Amino acid sequence: MFLGEVEHKIDEKGRVMLPAQFRRELREGVVLTPGVEPCITAYPLAEWKKIAAALTGGSVTRNKLRKLNRAIFATASRVVIDGQGRVVLPLLLREYAGIEDEVIIVGANSYFELWNRERWETEKADSQDQAWQIIETLDRQ
Repeated sequence: MFLGEVEHKIDEKGRVMLPAQFRRELREGVVLTPGVEPCITAYPLAEWKKIAAALTGGSVTRNKLRKLNRAIFATASRVVIDGQGRVVLPLLLREYAGIEDEVIIVGANSYFELWNRERWETEKADSQDQAWQIIETLDRQ
């Protein structure tokens, strides 16, 4: 489980140090992909395999499933954690997320996200504002 929020610098080679507590969950590897919001979403390989399995069938037409698979898998990147606990953030993903020289790494349960500081502050405030409303709807179900 990924918890917390940590700030790190991006080095000149586009690498970022992952928090030690996150690295323990990533022994099999990590997959980076564009997030739904403008961030980078990082999945442990086991979690990514669940997503891939879910996208091999279902009630979506074959044409739509092909398009969805192209959109998701063509933009994903499996990265290696080096001996110092760093990963290279691919340039296209950094550009998508607006990440330049610093990054906020945010735990999100079974995955984590990498954010541009300003975008994260906005998203964090919005998420916190809506969280209690969402919890209230869960209580009624």
